[in-house]
Amino acid sequence: MASGLKLSQKEMMTNMSENSKQAIPKHYNASDIHQMSQRFRANFINSLSGFKSGNLIGTRSPISSGSKTGIDNLAVVSSVFHVGAHPPLLGMIMRPHSVPRDTLQNIKDTGEYTINHICSPIVALAHQTSARYDSELSEFEQIGLTPQRTEQVKAPYVLEAHIKLGMQVQDIQLLAINQTELVIGQVVEVIVEPQWVSADGYVDIEGAESVAVSGLDSYHSTNRLARFAYAKVDEKLKVIDKG
Repeated sequence: MASGLKLSQKEMMTNMSENSKQAIPKHYNASDIHQMSQRFRANFINSLSGFKSGNLIGTRSPISSGSKTGIDNLAVVSSVFHVGAHPPLLGMIMRPHSVPRDTLQNIKDTGEYTINHICSPIVALAHQTSARYDSELSEFEQIGLTPQRTEQVKAPYVLEAHIKLGMQVQDIQLLAINQTELVIGQVVEVIVEPQWVSADGYVDIEGAESVAVSGLDSYHSTNRLARFAYAKVDEKLKVIDKG
């Protein structure tokens, strides 16, 4: 398995051993975590799940007496995950609806939304959408990103994003354990330049400059180590692409 990597397994274990001599790991128990300050605990726990996808969720409010067209909304989300490929389903966890949350409410009201990969050129603008803008204001206008329309979904895409998904809601579940809400949507449209889609269907999100998120506010570009073939018990692992 180590043949496609830059360091052999022995070399990696040696490095780990040397690093472990330099610092003694601290063991945090449940009591330690409970006693952390709210902000420290939020940063700490949100970092533990590892790198997450960074996305901008585009929604549009329903037409109301105060607006003839609805208001475009944009919010940064790092909780999108794969549910299934056939039908194509993605899930995301939304924070408790204990205070007004325009994105979740628009999804519930309209049944559709867009998922737009945050790419390197728009990282700062994407993060700015986490500010608490008034419901009557569009984040697109406030931060300078451009809404894009298609016939498939009424929710706005982000023109500047390189990979964009149109979504229709399939299920919304309230999680009793902490009052967060699980939104499951079906992919009904994908907008991506063809050079980033390989012959076997793999989408090169690194080539498309999609970024990863760690914690609550740290954004990262990526460096693919390798793509491996389907692993089988009695066959040597094959490297598809060393990156």
